[in-house]
Amino acid sequence: MSDTYTPRLRTKYREEIRDRMNEKFKYANPMMIPGLDKVVINMGVGEAAQDSKKIRGALVDLELIAGQKPVKTAAKKSIAGFKLREEQIIGAKVTLRQDRMFEFLDRLVTIALPRVRDFRGLNAKSFDGRGNYAMGLKEHIIFPEIDYDKVEKIRGMDIVVCTTATNDEEAKALLAEFDFPFSN
Repeated sequence: MSDTYTPRLRTKYREEIRDRMNEKFKYANPMMIPGLDKVVINMGVGEAAQDSKKIRGALVDLELIAGQKPVKTAAKKSIAGFKLREEQIIGAKVTLRQDRMFEFLDRLVTIALPRVRDFRGLNAKSFDGRGNYAMGLKEHIIFPEIDYDKVEKIRGMDIVVCTTATNDEEAKALLAEFDFPFSN
């Protein structure tokens, strides 16, 4: 990316959303206006416990979706019932910040979520009490970067949007300004 490029959502945040949030919540200091901190995308690959080759497809798909190399996640403890050993690779995750985060959220809201079958909006109760929002997707193929014919298995993923908001009300207002389609 060149030095002059700024993601569309970042520009929208700086020019419109900050002012609207300040009008709504009347912050004493402009630094108190909440913003987006990071987005964490997590893909669990339970089958990787039996076959370590299964993780490769998930890593490739996650890298295409995020535009950044994912990190393998390992089991923290052994669970005999799941045939799982400690330190065994069972998933992948990516943490997006700055421009990549804004680009991903733009694609998520404008392209990927409208492609979800029977989509009725995001659950407005999925906040954690500290201003972070978590959602799960059943199919990773809703992203345009994924070639449906090359996918070996359709996987789900968790997406956590971390904000600098101190409570859920502010975080929900912030994400609503970013056009997150919350259900009523």
